[in-house]
Amino acid sequence: MSSHTEPDVAGPLYASRGSWPPGGRRGSGGPAVVWTDEYLSYRLSDTHPMNPARLDLTMRLARELGVLDGVETLRPSQPSDGELLRVHTPGYIAAVRDPHGRVEHGLGTDDNPVFAHMHEASAILAGGSLAAAQAIASGTARRAVNIGGGMHHAMSDHAAGFCVYNDCAIAISWLLDNGFDRIGYVDVDVHHGDGVQRAFVGDPRVLTVSIHQHPATLWPNTGWPAETGFGDAEGSAVNLAVLPGTADALWLRAFHAVVPGALRAFRPQIIVSQCGVDSHREDPLADLNLTVDGHRAAFRAIRDLADELCEGRWLSTGGGGYGVTRVVPRSWTHLLATVLDVDVPVDTPTPEPWREAARAVAESASPELMLSAEAPETMGDGGEVDFEPWSGRSDPLPLSAVTQVDKAERDLARIDAAIADTRDNVFPLLGLDPDDPRD
Repeated sequence: MSSHTEPDVAGPLYASRGSWPPGGRRGSGGPAVVWTDEYLSYRLSDTHPMNPARLDLTMRLARELGVLDGVETLRPSQPSDGELLRVHTPGYIAAVRDPHGRVEHGLGTDDNPVFAHMHEASAILAGGSLAAAQAIASGTARRAVNIGGGMHHAMSDHAAGFCVYNDCAIAISWLLDNGFDRIGYVDVDVHHGDGVQRAFVGDPRVLTVSIHQHPATLWPNTGWPAETGFGDAEGSAVNLAVLPGTADALWLRAFHAVVPGALRAFRPQIIVSQCGVDSHREDPLADLNLTVDGHRAAFRAIRDLADELCEGRWLSTGGGGYGVTRVVPRSWTHLLATVLDVDVPVDTPTPEPWREAARAVAESASPELMLSAEAPETMGDGGEVDFEPWSGRSDPLPLSAVTQVDKAERDLARIDAAIADTRDNVFPLLGLDPDDPRD
């Protein structure tokens, strides 16, 4: 994928002795918001759940709340084939340009139907994440967000999971060739970040961390805790699989029990995140139980880790999320606000003009999408984001006791089992103690 040389290695998994930043750059610029109306052309079909109206409603809501006041958005350009070839094969790019009859490349399926100008519409999303990477690498921005990106399922030679070109992997590859050799990728989409993991599963310069619904219960059925990377990169893939029904507090307990420790051990120079919001309790394609409040807490946690570990360098993308009017616009407005250091309290009312726009989208949408015409009135759902931090391994519930304890105890035991499974598989490879809550 990249000709960049591997970093100097010292100690357990990748404790680098190299200096940073390269060439003395410190990325001290302000945050950048990457946007173009061309993103709205990525419309797979009128009945497809990935409706670009979710992006338009996000930008409208952010503007009406003042989140984007004084922010000049960064307009991306179409990437060259050379940039797409960082991840994708020549034959696949040719198939995207002329996709009819190319089912062997995952095109023309129910998930990835062929649509007009598919190459251009897909490539501009990748161009957005490239623009974000370039802004950070040049030092003109310390953080950058591309809500049109996050197409983390696309593989080198085929489309998958509504994703045609893998902008996350393309941006990471570009960063590897432009001064970065330790990149932490954090994926909080409900689905496993399989395309990005596969792209870098043998590269010790990239740590991929994915927290997702358990692969036994959700497509793409990958992201098991035992998937930890190959060869010299063993320990570079971290997979935290949580069971259906997991709500904010337990999801955050799991996140904080695994993600900070893994990132601190790896010591990235930049964090790239995929911030899909299909983990929401209303999402029609998955089974987790998070709220907009939980999403906001997750975004803030990633920002804090970037501030702690990377001098604030953080490239954030969108991703999944099929609550087109009620969920995605609020959650990603919180993402924009988090990147821009703007505080939007969860009890903030949504503006009435925006509600009218959301209702209009719902009423005009195809009936197959089943969009609710009831627009949310505030920027939160009343979710419970206070959580009890993981404090160490507890004894599993004996089978005889499973039916005798209440649901809260069972849910706690299950999330702690998920935490233990991930820590047992990957923490020793990172030089960490799976039983020590300080790691």
